[in-house]
Amino acid sequence: MMITLSPLEVLAAVGVLLAVVLVWRASVRRAKRIATAARESAKLATLAGRVALAGAVFGGVQWALLAYSANPFLIVGALGIPDLLAGYVLAWALTVTTVEGGRRGGDRR
Repeated sequence: MMITLSPLEVLAAVGVLLAVVLVWRASVRRAKRIATAARESAKLATLAGRVALAGAVFGGVQWALLAYSANPFLIVGALGIPDLLAGYVLAWALTVTTVEGGRRGGDRR
């Protein structure tokens, strides 16, 4: 059995194959963009949950110590230690440690 194809049919087959490959690559890129966006939003939601939980824990401990303790050292500790932690975290978060290159492909020159 012999298959005979004209040059136009071969060109059409190559064109269809090229179109399929291009559509597939575009869908892979789109899926990567969607996955990256989902990861970024999940990071933000996780961070917000951690901040809320830490605030509730610190607030609850402070309230309990201030409401039920007359010891001035406990009161100073309950008010001072969270402030020191918050100051450290804020200073660390606002400190720029690296500057990323604005060029695509790294720092090649």
